[in-house]
Amino acid sequence: METQPESNSRLRQIELALRSADRFDVPQSDGYSVYSALLALLQSADDEVSQRVHDSEIGSLHTSGLRGAFGDGDRSHHKRVLPNREYTLSLGVTDPADEAIFEALVSALVLADEPLGLTHGQLQIESFESENTSHESLLAEADELNNPTIEMEFRTATCIEEAGSVTTMFPTRGAVFGSLLGKWNNTASKLELDVSRETLAESVIEKPDARSYDTHSVLVNRVGDPDGGTQPIFRQGFSGTCAYAFKNTNESVVNAVTALALFAEYSGVGSAVARGCGDVSVKVTE
Repeated sequence: METQPESNSRLRQIELALRSADRFDVPQSDGYSVYSALLALLQSADDEVSQRVHDSEIGSLHTSGLRGAFGDGDRSHHKRVLPNREYTLSLGVTDPADEAIFEALVSALVLADEPLGLTHGQLQIESFESENTSHESLLAEADELNNPTIEMEFRTATCIEEAGSVTTMFPTRGAVFGSLLGKWNNTASKLELDVSRETLAESVIEKPDARSYDTHSVLVNRVGDPDGGTQPIFRQGFSGTCAYAFKNTNESVVNAVTALALFAEYSGVGSAVARGCGDVSVKVTE
């Protein structure tokens, strides 16, 4: 369903449905491959925007990677895209500075009907849904909820760097909501939230689903090495489901944390979210 944006909307997301006529292999963690394919589409659609992307990272772009049913790949650490199966892909931005990039991607994928070309095959866009909102709207939505419980499904490897390049391997309240708080305050203009790590520790309770928990090491980039080759860059992270509830806290903290959870579907959680990491599904119940 498409929601109507407010005039000051800053958060945008599209959900794409894709299908291939052929079977082909993609990496088990396909976010980096999808990101590379999106860059290639940008280059063909808008040279100026493409150059900006290559000069600096797409700061707030979030991609989910491919979601759907896969077969076993012929290559190690690969899975197989199956013919005539539906796959979905979410793209979103949270920073108005990245809107030109988002528009160029939408233009190439949806309006120009360009396929998403991966290394060994391509996926054709079948349909899309768009959703726009704002930080103000998320705060208002959170304010309407009484005693909420937040369930977050971390659908792809979630890589939260808390100390240098060392990542957190469990969805602790401080790591998850600390990451989201940084992303929110970097994009929210005059609606920054002031919630300390100590307040999160005192106010939020984790209720993890241990059966769903897993850890991952995923390729997120390749950089040049002195010998003229490329060096793969990996990030470590977790996936699984965790619920968060509140204890002995005030309404403003509840509202802020709930708004951050709702924001997560647009921003992703942790690092490398443009390359498919930190994709989450959020359900808030009272």
